[in-house]
Amino acid sequence: MALTPDDIGRIAHLARLELQPGEAERMRAKINDFFGLVERMRAVDTTGIEPLAHPVDAFEDVALRLREDVASEPDAREANQRSAPAVEHGLFLVPKVIE
Repeated sequence: MALTPDDIGRIAHLARLELQPGEAERMRAKINDFFGLVERMRAVDTTGIEPLAHPVDAFEDVALRLREDVASEPDAREANQRSAPAVEHGLFLVPKVIE
């Protein structure tokens, strides 16, 4: 799937971007290169290949190298919240910004 200059113009319009003619052509070439890469990846036959949890799993056992998820620093919540203008139940209170 290759994009045309009209496609790039429509995408730029939808994204509210103002592209100069040279920029539009450069963007079209980059996006078409990306689509070409995706098509090459789709062409690879992956029948019978198990998905990996981590890309390095194909070469070594990553699970043994990952550390346990434990807190390694002291709880400094109270010290960090002393300078806050408003705190309630250990949470920072901020002004409402969305109606």
